Amino acid sequence: MGILDGTFGRLAPKAKNLVVAGGLSAFVFGVYFYTMRAVGGSDELQVAIDKFEQEKQKKESKPSLASNT
Repeated sequence: MGILDGTFGRLAPKAKNLVVAGGLSAFVFGVYFYTMRAVGGSDELQVAIDKFEQEKQKKESKPSLASNT
């Protein structure tokens, strides 16, 4: 017998399912938004991608010896 058996046990099965679904949904959305806030705070990946693209364009703009022959 748990602490919530007094009130939770008296609910209809559909009501119990709604309570559990609501709790799980709140947990999932909480974890999602926490993760997005924690990860989205830094743009290090985008900076690295931009730097790579710039270096790639510099290399492509230089004439290569293989293309001249």
